[in-house]
Amino acid sequence: MPGLLVVLVLTGAAVPLGRLVPVVGGPVFGIVLGVLAGVAIPVLRGERLRPGYEFASKNLLQLSIVVLGTGLSLQQVVRVGGGSLPVMLGTLAIALGGAWLFGRLLGVRGDTQTLIGIGTAICGASAIAAASAAIGAKRSSVAYALATIFTFNVVAVLLFPPLGHLLGMSPDAFGLWAGTAINDTSSVVAAGYAYSQQAGDQALVVKLTRSLMLVPIVLGLVILKSRREARSSSAGGRKLSWRRMVPLFLIGFIAAAALRSAGLVPAGWQAGLSLAGTVLITAALVAIGLSLRPAELRQAGPRPLLLGAVLWICVAASSLLLQGL
Repeated sequence: MPGLLVVLVLTGAAVPLGRLVPVVGGPVFGIVLGVLAGVAIPVLRGERLRPGYEFASKNLLQLSIVVLGTGLSLQQVVRVGGGSLPVMLGTLAIALGGAWLFGRLLGVRGDTQTLIGIGTAICGASAIAAASAAIGAKRSSVAYALATIFTFNVVAVLLFPPLGHLLGMSPDAFGLWAGTAINDTSSVVAAGYAYSQQAGDQALVVKLTRSLMLVPIVLGLVILKSRREARSSSAGGRKLSWRRMVPLFLIGFIAAAALRSAGLVPAGWQAGLSLAGTVLITAALVAIGLSLRPAELRQAGPRPLLLGAVLWICVAASSLLLQGL
Protein backbone atom coordinates (compact mmCIF):
# COMPACT_ATOMS: atom_id res chain seq x y z
CA MET A 1 0.00 0.00 0.00
CA PRO A 2 2.71 2.62 0.75
CA GLY A 3 4.22 2.24 -2.72
CA LEU A 4 0.80 2.35 -4.39
CA LEU A 5 -0.04 5.55 -2.53
CA VAL A 6 3.11 7.22 -3.85
CA VAL A 7 2.22 6.06 -7.37
CA LEU A 8 -1.34 7.37 -6.94
CA VAL A 9 -0.17 10.84 -5.84
CA LEU A 10 2.18 11.24 -8.79
CA THR A 11 -0.42 9.84 -11.19
CA GLY A 12 -2.84 12.46 -9.90
CA ALA A 13 -0.37 15.10 -11.10
CA ALA A 14 0.67 13.42 -14.37
CA VAL A 15 -2.82 12.75 -15.80
CA PRO A 16 -4.01 16.41 -15.66
CA LEU A 17 -0.68 17.53 -17.12
CA GLY A 18 -1.19 15.08 -19.97
CA ARG A 19 -4.67 16.44 -20.65
CA LEU A 20 -3.29 19.98 -20.55
CA VAL A 21 -0.50 19.11 -23.01
CA PRO A 22 -1.96 16.18 -25.03
CA VAL A 23 0.98 16.06 -27.45
CA VAL A 24 3.12 14.93 -24.50
CA GLY A 25 0.44 12.82 -22.80
CA GLY A 26 -0.03 11.47 -19.30
CA PRO A 27 2.20 8.37 -19.69
CA VAL A 28 5.26 10.44 -20.64
CA PHE A 29 4.61 12.89 -17.80
CA GLY A 30 4.17 9.88 -15.52
CA ILE A 31 7.56 8.32 -16.15
CA VAL A 32 9.29 11.72 -16.03
CA LEU A 33 7.68 12.62 -12.70
CA GLY A 34 8.54 9.17 -11.35
CA VAL A 35 12.22 9.53 -12.28
CA LEU A 36 12.43 13.10 -10.95
CA ALA A 37 10.69 12.22 -7.69
CA GLY A 38 13.00 9.26 -7.14
CA VAL A 39 16.09 11.41 -7.73
CA ALA A 40 14.89 14.37 -5.64
CA ILE A 41 13.56 12.30 -2.72
CA PRO A 42 15.82 9.24 -2.21
CA VAL A 43 13.50 7.78 0.43
CA LEU A 44 11.02 7.05 -2.37
CA ARG A 45 13.42 4.37 -3.60
CA GLY A 46 13.27 2.50 -0.29
CA GLU A 47 12.63 -1.24 -0.11
CA ARG A 48 9.39 -0.69 1.83
CA LEU A 49 7.84 0.99 -1.20
CA ARG A 50 9.17 -1.40 -3.86
CA PRO A 51 6.34 -4.02 -3.64
CA GLY A 52 3.80 -1.32 -4.49
CA TYR A 53 5.87 -0.18 -7.44
CA GLU A 54 6.22 -3.74 -8.73
CA PHE A 55 2.47 -4.31 -8.46
CA ALA A 56 1.68 -1.11 -10.37
CA SER A 57 4.31 -1.63 -13.06
CA LYS A 58 3.06 -5.16 -13.79
CA ASN A 59 -0.60 -5.62 -12.81
CA LEU A 60 -1.87 -2.12 -13.58
CA LEU A 61 0.03 -2.16 -16.86
CA GLN A 62 -1.68 -5.37 -17.92
CA LEU A 63 -5.09 -4.10 -16.81
CA SER A 64 -4.59 -0.94 -18.89
CA ILE A 65 -4.24 -3.05 -22.05
CA VAL A 66 -7.57 -4.77 -21.32
CA VAL A 67 -9.27 -1.37 -20.94
CA LEU A 68 -7.66 -0.23 -24.19
CA GLY A 69 -9.56 -3.00 -25.97
CA THR A 70 -12.91 -1.35 -25.20
CA GLY A 71 -12.02 1.45 -27.60
CA LEU A 72 -11.63 -0.84 -30.61
CA SER A 73 -14.11 -2.62 -32.86
CA LEU A 74 -14.11 -4.71 -36.01
CA GLN A 75 -16.48 -2.21 -37.60
CA GLN A 76 -13.65 0.34 -37.52
CA VAL A 77 -11.45 -2.02 -39.50
CA VAL A 78 -14.18 -2.37 -42.15
CA ARG A 79 -14.64 1.41 -42.31
CA VAL A 80 -10.98 1.93 -43.13
CA GLY A 81 -11.44 -0.04 -46.33
CA GLY A 82 -9.30 -2.50 -48.24
CA GLY A 83 -7.36 0.29 -49.92
CA SER A 84 -5.91 1.46 -46.60
CA LEU A 85 -4.91 -1.91 -45.19
CA PRO A 86 -1.96 -2.48 -47.58
CA VAL A 87 -0.44 0.82 -46.45
CA MET A 88 -0.89 -0.05 -42.76
CA LEU A 89 0.50 -3.55 -43.15
CA GLY A 90 3.37 -2.32 -45.33
CA THR A 91 4.46 0.33 -42.83
CA LEU A 92 4.12 -2.21 -40.02
CA ALA A 93 6.50 -4.58 -41.81
CA ILE A 94 8.95 -1.78 -42.60
CA ALA A 95 9.00 -0.57 -38.98
CA LEU A 96 9.57 -4.05 -37.54
CA GLY A 97 12.09 -5.06 -40.21
CA GLY A 98 13.87 -1.73 -39.87
CA ALA A 99 14.10 -2.13 -36.10
CA TRP A 100 15.79 -5.50 -36.58
CA LEU A 101 18.20 -4.26 -39.27
CA PHE A 102 19.11 -0.78 -38.01
CA GLY A 103 19.10 -1.94 -34.40
CA ARG A 104 21.87 -4.39 -35.29
CA LEU A 105 23.80 -1.76 -37.23
CA LEU A 106 23.54 0.82 -34.42
CA GLY A 107 24.18 -1.66 -31.62
CA VAL A 108 20.73 -1.17 -30.08
CA ARG A 109 19.64 -4.67 -29.17
CA GLY A 110 17.34 -6.54 -26.81
CA ASP A 111 14.32 -4.96 -25.15
CA THR A 112 15.14 -1.43 -26.30
CA GLN A 113 15.28 -2.47 -29.96
CA THR A 114 12.00 -4.40 -29.64
CA LEU A 115 10.06 -1.65 -27.86
CA ILE A 116 11.19 1.16 -30.18
CA GLY A 117 10.26 -0.96 -33.20
CA ILE A 118 6.84 -1.90 -31.86
CA GLY A 119 6.13 1.61 -30.56
CA THR A 120 6.91 3.03 -34.01
CA ALA A 121 5.03 0.29 -35.87
CA ILE A 122 1.78 0.24 -33.93
CA CYS A 123 0.61 2.82 -31.43
CA GLY A 124 3.30 4.44 -29.33
CA ALA A 125 2.94 4.27 -25.56
CA SER A 126 0.10 1.73 -25.65
CA ALA A 127 2.12 -0.68 -27.78
CA ILE A 128 5.20 -0.19 -25.62
CA ALA A 129 3.09 -0.92 -22.53
CA ALA A 130 1.63 -4.09 -24.05
CA ALA A 131 4.99 -5.36 -25.29
CA SER A 132 6.78 -4.62 -22.02
CA ALA A 133 4.03 -6.45 -20.11
CA ALA A 134 4.44 -9.44 -22.43
CA ILE A 135 8.23 -9.75 -22.32
CA GLY A 136 9.02 -8.23 -18.92
CA ALA A 137 11.18 -5.49 -20.47
CA LYS A 138 13.81 -3.65 -18.47
CA ARG A 139 12.78 -0.31 -16.95
CA SER A 140 15.50 1.55 -18.85
CA SER A 141 14.29 0.11 -22.15
CA VAL A 142 10.74 1.31 -21.49
CA ALA A 143 12.03 4.79 -20.64
CA TYR A 144 14.19 4.95 -23.78
CA ALA A 145 11.36 3.79 -26.03
CA LEU A 146 8.89 6.29 -24.58
CA ALA A 147 11.35 9.17 -24.88
CA THR A 148 12.05 8.26 -28.50
CA ILE A 149 8.39 7.95 -29.46
CA PHE A 150 7.54 11.22 -27.70
CA THR A 151 10.31 13.12 -29.50
CA PHE A 152 9.15 12.18 -32.98
CA ASN A 153 5.47 12.57 -32.13
CA VAL A 154 6.14 16.24 -31.40
CA VAL A 155 8.16 16.64 -34.60
CA ALA A 156 5.37 14.99 -36.62
CA VAL A 157 2.62 17.19 -35.17
CA LEU A 158 4.61 20.28 -36.16
CA LEU A 159 5.79 19.11 -39.60
CA PHE A 160 3.04 16.92 -41.06
CA PRO A 161 0.25 19.50 -41.63
CA PRO A 162 2.43 22.01 -43.53
CA LEU A 163 4.10 19.19 -45.48
CA GLY A 164 0.69 17.77 -46.37
CA HIS A 165 -0.45 21.12 -47.75
CA LEU A 166 2.85 21.52 -49.61
CA LEU A 167 2.34 18.10 -51.24
CA GLY A 168 -1.30 18.92 -52.05
CA MET A 169 -2.62 15.85 -50.24
CA SER A 170 -6.35 15.17 -50.05
CA PRO A 171 -7.89 14.95 -46.56
CA ASP A 172 -8.22 11.15 -46.81
CA ALA A 173 -4.63 10.75 -48.03
CA PHE A 174 -3.30 12.95 -45.24
CA GLY A 175 -5.42 11.10 -42.67
CA LEU A 176 -3.96 7.78 -43.84
CA TRP A 177 -0.44 9.24 -43.71
CA ALA A 178 -0.88 10.67 -40.22
CA GLY A 179 -2.62 7.53 -38.96
CA THR A 180 0.20 5.26 -40.13
CA ALA A 181 3.26 7.44 -39.50
CA ILE A 182 2.43 9.10 -36.14
CA ASN A 183 2.28 6.97 -33.04
CA ASP A 184 0.27 8.06 -29.99
CA THR A 185 -3.43 8.75 -30.49
CA SER A 186 -3.23 12.28 -29.09
CA SER A 187 -0.56 13.24 -31.62
CA VAL A 188 -2.48 11.64 -34.49
CA VAL A 189 -5.57 13.62 -33.51
CA ALA A 190 -3.58 16.86 -33.17
CA ALA A 191 -1.98 16.53 -36.63
CA GLY A 192 -5.09 15.20 -38.37
CA TYR A 193 -7.53 17.84 -37.18
CA ALA A 194 -4.95 20.58 -37.72
CA TYR A 195 -5.17 19.62 -41.41
CA SER A 196 -8.96 19.33 -41.66
CA GLN A 197 -11.99 17.74 -39.99
CA GLN A 198 -12.17 14.99 -42.61
CA ALA A 199 -8.44 14.26 -42.31
CA GLY A 200 -8.74 14.04 -38.54
CA ASP A 201 -11.63 11.58 -38.73
CA GLN A 202 -9.74 9.38 -41.19
CA ALA A 203 -6.49 9.53 -39.20
CA LEU A 204 -8.23 8.48 -35.99
CA VAL A 205 -9.90 5.45 -37.58
CA VAL A 206 -6.60 4.35 -39.17
CA LYS A 207 -4.79 4.78 -35.87
CA LEU A 208 -7.34 2.73 -33.93
CA THR A 209 -7.20 0.00 -36.59
CA ARG A 210 -3.40 -0.10 -36.24
CA SER A 211 -3.92 -0.79 -32.54
CA LEU A 212 -5.54 -4.14 -33.39
CA MET A 213 -2.11 -5.28 -34.59
CA LEU A 214 -1.18 -5.52 -30.91
CA VAL A 215 -2.82 -8.96 -30.78
CA PRO A 216 -0.61 -10.89 -33.25
CA ILE A 217 2.54 -8.92 -32.40
CA VAL A 218 2.29 -9.40 -28.63
CA LEU A 219 1.32 -13.05 -29.05
CA GLY A 220 4.37 -13.56 -31.25
CA LEU A 221 6.65 -11.93 -28.67
CA VAL A 222 5.30 -14.14 -25.89
CA ILE A 223 5.78 -17.31 -27.95
CA LEU A 224 9.36 -16.35 -28.88
CA LYS A 225 10.21 -15.54 -25.28
CA SER A 226 8.67 -18.76 -23.99
CA ARG A 227 10.59 -20.85 -26.52
CA ARG A 228 13.89 -19.17 -25.64
CA GLU A 229 13.27 -19.80 -21.95
CA ALA A 230 12.37 -23.43 -22.63
CA ARG A 231 15.55 -24.00 -24.66
CA SER A 232 17.77 -22.38 -22.03
CA SER A 233 16.25 -24.27 -19.10
CA SER A 234 17.02 -27.79 -18.00
CA ALA A 235 13.46 -28.73 -19.01
CA GLY A 236 14.02 -27.62 -22.57
CA GLY A 237 12.13 -30.54 -24.03
CA ARG A 238 8.92 -29.80 -22.14
CA LYS A 239 5.95 -28.70 -24.25
CA LEU A 240 4.91 -25.10 -23.73
CA SER A 241 1.46 -24.63 -22.21
CA TRP A 242 -1.10 -22.32 -23.81
CA ARG A 243 -1.41 -20.56 -20.47
CA ARG A 244 2.17 -19.38 -20.75
CA MET A 245 2.01 -18.66 -24.47
CA VAL A 246 -1.22 -16.62 -24.35
CA PRO A 247 -1.07 -14.08 -21.50
CA LEU A 248 -4.28 -13.35 -19.63
CA PHE A 249 -4.19 -9.64 -20.40
CA LEU A 250 -4.14 -10.36 -24.16
CA ILE A 251 -7.23 -12.55 -23.79
CA GLY A 252 -8.84 -9.69 -21.89
CA PHE A 253 -7.90 -7.25 -24.66
CA ILE A 254 -9.53 -9.46 -27.31
CA ALA A 255 -12.63 -9.99 -25.13
CA ALA A 256 -12.99 -6.24 -24.54
CA ALA A 257 -12.72 -5.51 -28.28
CA ALA A 258 -15.28 -8.26 -28.98
CA LEU A 259 -17.72 -6.71 -26.50
CA ARG A 260 -17.28 -3.33 -28.18
CA SER A 261 -17.79 -4.87 -31.63
CA ALA A 262 -20.99 -6.54 -30.44
CA GLY A 263 -22.35 -3.21 -29.21
CA LEU A 264 -22.26 -4.28 -25.55
CA VAL A 265 -20.08 -1.35 -24.49
CA PRO A 266 -22.34 1.75 -24.45
CA ALA A 267 -21.05 4.75 -26.38
CA GLY A 268 -21.55 6.88 -23.28
CA TRP A 269 -18.92 4.85 -21.46
CA GLN A 270 -16.17 5.53 -23.97
CA ALA A 271 -14.89 8.78 -22.46
CA GLY A 272 -14.69 7.22 -18.99
CA LEU A 273 -13.03 4.04 -20.22
CA SER A 274 -10.50 6.04 -22.24
CA LEU A 275 -9.65 8.08 -19.15
CA ALA A 276 -9.40 4.91 -17.04
CA GLY A 277 -6.98 3.38 -19.55
CA THR A 278 -4.85 6.52 -19.52
CA VAL A 279 -4.78 6.59 -15.71
CA LEU A 280 -3.74 2.93 -15.51
CA ILE A 281 -0.95 3.26 -18.08
CA THR A 282 0.25 6.46 -16.42
CA ALA A 283 0.28 4.82 -12.97
CA ALA A 284 2.30 1.90 -14.32
CA LEU A 285 4.84 4.22 -15.91
CA VAL A 286 5.07 6.33 -12.75
CA ALA A 287 6.03 3.12 -10.92
CA ILE A 288 8.62 2.28 -13.59
CA GLY A 289 10.05 5.79 -13.29
CA LEU A 290 10.28 5.53 -9.50
CA SER A 291 12.19 2.25 -9.84
CA LEU A 292 14.54 3.54 -12.54
CA ARG A 293 18.15 4.54 -11.86
CA PRO A 294 19.53 7.43 -13.97
CA ALA A 295 22.73 5.43 -14.53
CA GLU A 296 20.67 2.87 -16.45
CA LEU A 297 19.69 5.57 -18.95
CA ARG A 298 23.21 6.89 -19.44
CA GLN A 299 24.65 3.56 -20.53
CA ALA A 300 23.14 3.41 -24.05
CA GLY A 301 23.79 7.04 -24.99
CA PRO A 302 22.08 8.59 -28.04
CA ARG A 303 21.85 5.42 -30.16
CA PRO A 304 18.24 4.52 -29.26
CA LEU A 305 17.13 8.02 -30.28
CA LEU A 306 18.97 7.62 -33.58
CA LEU A 307 17.25 4.28 -34.16
CA GLY A 308 13.89 5.95 -33.51
CA ALA A 309 14.72 8.72 -35.99
CA VAL A 310 15.65 6.26 -38.73
CA LEU A 311 12.50 4.18 -38.20
CA TRP A 312 10.25 7.24 -38.10
CA ILE A 313 11.66 8.55 -41.40
CA CYS A 314 11.32 5.10 -43.01
CA VAL A 315 7.70 4.72 -41.91
CA ALA A 316 6.70 8.26 -42.94
CA ALA A 317 8.35 7.90 -46.36
CA SER A 318 7.02 4.39 -47.00
CA SER A 319 3.47 5.45 -46.12
CA LEU A 320 3.62 8.13 -48.82
CA LEU A 321 5.24 5.73 -51.28
CA LEU A 322 2.70 2.95 -50.70
CA GLN A 323 -0.18 5.40 -51.19
CA GLY A 324 1.27 6.37 -54.54
CA LEU A 325 1.54 2.79 -55.84
